Amino acid sequence: MYRKMLRIRMIEEGIVERYAEQEMRCPVHLSIGQEAAAVGVCHNLKHTDRVFSTHRCHAHYLAMDGNLKAMLAEIYGKAEGCMGGRGGSMHLADHAKGLIASVPIVGSSIPLAVGTALSDHIDGNQNVSVAFFGDGSVEEGVFHESANFASLHKLPVLFVCENNFFSVYTPLKDRQPPRKLVDLALAHGMKFASADGNDVSAVFNASREAVLHARNGNGPTFLLFDTYRWRAHCGTDFDNNIGYRDEAEFQEWRLRCPIDNCKVKLQDLNLLSAEYEESLVLEFKKEIDSAFEFAKSAPLPESSQAQTHVYV
Repeated sequence: MYRKMLRIRMIEEGIVERYAEQEMRCPVHLSIGQEAAAVGVCHNLKHTDRVFSTHRCHAHYLAMDGNLKAMLAEIYGKAEGCMGGRGGSMHLADHAKGLIASVPIVGSSIPLAVGTALSDHIDGNQNVSVAFFGDGSVEEGVFHESANFASLHKLPVLFVCENNFFSVYTPLKDRQPPRKLVDLALAHGMKFASADGNDVSAVFNASREAVLHARNGNGPTFLLFDTYRWRAHCGTDFDNNIGYRDEAEFQEWRLRCPIDNCKVKLQDLNLLSAEYEESLVLEFKKEIDSAFEFAKSAPLPESSQAQTHVYV
């Protein structure tokens, strides 16, 4: 899991480094600071499971072993992209790996996951569906409708709330009354669990139990992981200067970096040497540089294909 988190961080920092070149054909929503939630959950899943992500989908795609070259080509709007260059950063998918769709409309991952969970429930297999979403999504009616339906029919679905405390630029405390978000699951008669979203081991353990619960036919679980995005809601900049969060809060969360904290734990257990850490960085840097080169040099989609997959 440490490998995956470090690789995701380096890939997104690679996007930051190159975004100002203005060759990427879409806005980007980065997961830097939130890697543990994606990796801890997805490490429990099989590629036959069905994962639905949001506008902030890079980490979920990579945690499910999505193809890096296809991901970057998609962000560059190229024909070799995982969506043929049609979707961009917010619409990543890799069906062979279980990442079925990424949907930027807030809350829209939720009913899709419930739909595939219903399908798997009817078919009698043991696949699990997962809906990733942010804290803003629980304010959408579709969350409650989906949670009620999934709980009523004991569907094999995980509702994974990555609570980064902001809906775009509005803090959670200015949007909701003081309450525990897991109480929302309780209201729908659903099993729930919460863990430190920056502790990949805690996320893994909480989601492992939820996955087993779903595979055994016992129904859905609401998982709450508190975490924090470091960069802007959209784009590559740091945006503390615009006033919706203060620098002290930001620095407090940076000290809780999921990758640094995992590294310290591994080093304390003599499971991560400086030499191995250095080899990982070199391995990932080489892979990432090659993938960016591939994406930049890949062809654009043919204009004759513009209406393909367009339904009227």
